[in-house]
Amino acid sequence: MFKKILIANRGEIALRVIRACKELGIRTVAVHSEADARSLHVQAADEHVCIGPAESSLSYRNIPNVLSAAEVTGADAIHPGYGFLAENAHFAEICESLGIRFIGPTSDHIATLGDKAKAREIMSRKGLPLTPGSQGELKTDQDALEAAKKIGFPVIIKASAGGGGRGMRVVNKAEDLSRAFQTAQAEAKASFGDESVYLEKFFIEPRHIEVQILADEKGRTVFLGERDCSIQRRYQKLVEETPSPAIDDRLRREIGHVAVEAVRAVHYRSAGTVEFLLDKDHNFYFMEVNTRIQVEHPVTEMVTGIDLIKEQIRIADGQPLTIRQQDVKLNGHSIECRINAEDPERFTPCPGTVTRFHPPGGFGVRVDSAIESGSVVAPHYDSMIAKLIVHGQNREEAMARMRRALDEFVIEGIKTTIPLQKRIFNDAEFQKGRVSTSFLERFMTTAAS
Repeated sequence: MFKKILIANRGEIALRVIRACKELGIRTVAVHSEADARSLHVQAADEHVCIGPAESSLSYRNIPNVLSAAEVTGADAIHPGYGFLAENAHFAEICESLGIRFIGPTSDHIATLGDKAKAREIMSRKGLPLTPGSQGELKTDQDALEAAKKIGFPVIIKASAGGGGRGMRVVNKAEDLSRAFQTAQAEAKASFGDESVYLEKFFIEPRHIEVQILADEKGRTVFLGERDCSIQRRYQKLVEETPSPAIDDRLRREIGHVAVEAVRAVHYRSAGTVEFLLDKDHNFYFMEVNTRIQVEHPVTEMVTGIDLIKEQIRIADGQPLTIRQQDVKLNGHSIECRINAEDPERFTPCPGTVTRFHPPGGFGVRVDSAIESGSVVAPHYDSMIAKLIVHGQNREEAMARMRRALDEFVIEGIKTTIPLQKRIFNDAEFQKGRVSTSFLERFMTTAAS
């Protein structure tokens, strides 16, 4: 087993990895920016190294500084968490060349699956169900127009190297396509350093379903149920749950089998997530593979009892999976709310000092956060400051527990999304499980009228 792991991240995910390492008897190194010098993940680690100023490009995304910290402290592995360098194939490749284990898939896997257009081509050759779309990268707006006419409007333009909703544009009619294409290209270039885009059919009110997988170096692969991530705004998730209210046991086995086939197509290893769209007729379509641990991984942990971070570390260490598919059981229901430091009406970031932080507790409640009273929420990073996760015997109990936990959660000094999430959990359509990726937009419009 690894002797020392450097966590190339910050906040709650860095603290989450440190806790898993401690339970495995592995020493930890926290890296931090000048703005995060007093943060909880720094205090929790065995060692810590400042890697630059507050701007993430000069610290958490600064590959030479991160690698220097690993070499100076003698770390034999790096866990990237999610975001920052987690899906950076170049970073993973350098780690490999230096003999430092990257806790995740290989650089080839990241490069191949990170190119969404290339991933579609691979899955198409394997015969997996895909959303109708263009074949590979589109070079010009004329190419995009020809592809859109074949597929039929509405369509969505996506960045090949994209994620998090950046470089994505929905186009409802032909005359709007050229401008949307150029805007998506420019945003993709600015966000990912790669302007390549592709095009897919845009489904009206689908569900966003993702399947958690684990795969070891010998190719043994299991899926751990699905997560329903349909409550989102501008492709940023706000509420996630498992199991999905829309999926029965038969469909779960079917979509899980496809997810396993998708990662086996590239001989993938590590934890990963295969994402799908589910239409109103319960047809599902492959979208992409996320080659990292997901923000919403705790809901899967709550219903399976499997520590995904520990499994990810063991796989990176070359250990075989000890879990067989028949061992995976989904017990009860789990829901997660992402608590963001944002104005809940306008979704604008609200950095500042947290004057009071009192998380909820009690049976079936988990809070993943690196915030405490007096913490400063800096404007330089993602606005998520906590994840509130609950577990119940069924969806009704989980929803009741979440409503109680949201009522208990006290965060003062900054605005958060908690008031909005309280309203969502009191909504009759949400309670019935009648949601789609359009739910939040419609919910906000109704509330404003």
